[in-house]
Amino acid sequence: MNNESTTTPFSMIYDSFLSKITDDMYMELSELDTYRMLEELLMTAIHKFEFPRFDITDYEISYIEDQGIYEGVESEGMEVPALIYGGGCFNTALTPEEINILSTYMIVEWLGQQLASVENTRMKYSGSDFKFTSQANHMAKILSIKADYEREGFHLQRLYKRRIKDEDGIMRSTFGTVMEAIDYEN
Repeated sequence: MNNESTTTPFSMIYDSFLSKITDDMYMELSELDTYRMLEELLMTAIHKFEFPRFDITDYEISYIEDQGIYEGVESEGMEVPALIYGGGCFNTALTPEEINILSTYMIVEWLGQQLASVENTRMKYSGSDFKFTSQANHMAKILSIKADYEREGFHLQRLYKRRIKDEDGIMRSTFGTVMEAIDYEN
């Protein structure tokens, strides 16, 4: 019996991303809004993965339309349409390395959103426990962190391209195949 997965749910990449950041905003959002934001970050991160060993455009996203009576609706007893996030998945089994690359680029996109938001870049703390710095200094620090994650993503991709697992499960260098001729006709 073959238990090998042929898909990778987006939730695996979301979990990797969420384990690397701290943002209370995600606790304040509805589940659907959280998934929409995570999906948006993933969709933009996909384009930063330069040469994956899988078809990065082969994925599915599903929403389930539902009609029902829901608690807390003003017109009790009235059926209300609802849109439920059914999830998304890549139609291939991604490696932990590929999941890590995608979640790292999700962080790059998330930091870009922090920079693009006046609310998130406004300094909110003062007092003896916090050293108050200018917004420009705060934004420069976020830019520096973003650049660090971009470098990390680039480094992870470089490692990914330069090694491959052999049939025994051992990582081997791809250096010997770098200079092989590519047959573009097939």
